Amino acid sequence: MNKIAVLGSGIVGEVLANGFLKHGYTVMRASREPAKLADWKAGAKGEASTGTFADAAKWADGVVLAIKGSAAESTIDQIGGALAGKVVIDATNPIVDGKPPANGGVLQYFTSINESLIERLQKKAPDAKFVKAFNSVANGFMVNPSFSTKPTMFICGNDAGAKAQVTEVLTKFGWDTADMGPVEAGRAIEPLCMLYCIRGIGQGKWNHAFKMLTLG
Repeated sequence: MNKIAVLGSGIVGEVLANGFLKHGYTVMRASREPAKLADWKAGAKGEASTGTFADAAKWADGVVLAIKGSAAESTIDQIGGALAGKVVIDATNPIVDGKPPANGGVLQYFTSINESLIERLQKKAPDAKFVKAFNSVANGFMVNPSFSTKPTMFICGNDAGAKAQVTEVLTKFGWDTADMGPVEAGRAIEPLCMLYCIRGIGQGKWNHAFKMLTLG
């Protein structure tokens, strides 16, 4: 992947777009209203442009979904054909829209325990190569975090080649990668955001990431 489309005008999209630029990728950042991204483009350091979701999806050879989970399925409905054969990094979580929860920071999801949002998206665009990543950490740590040890990013997806390309990105971004298997593993990876936010929302502490420890 060299040309990266980052779909989303929020802070996650900004952080990841800047991260890709930092590491030498060409980036088109996309929004339903591209004019909202004018200030970002003006200050971007690298080969950066802006466009609509459809424009970016057609242009790119790798796509990042950095939009609200509640908008992900409708977005794929609109642009799914343009994603055929392309790696799609899915940073979304199926969080119910609304105010943060008061019950100790436990988020509400609109998926069930036996499904995941990445599974839904893969079904809508079967020729795209979805890989779940970047969904289980705060945006401030997504790119080259400064923990005392290298944190783990858990990924899943059906295409081995796509996961290898995403692992290459994650290595550049300062992460160890744990490949947990096919898209069905999203049923376990997506709730990591829920666990992450229990400490963040419930305790007001956002200075953490996950690490997988293994023997041998």
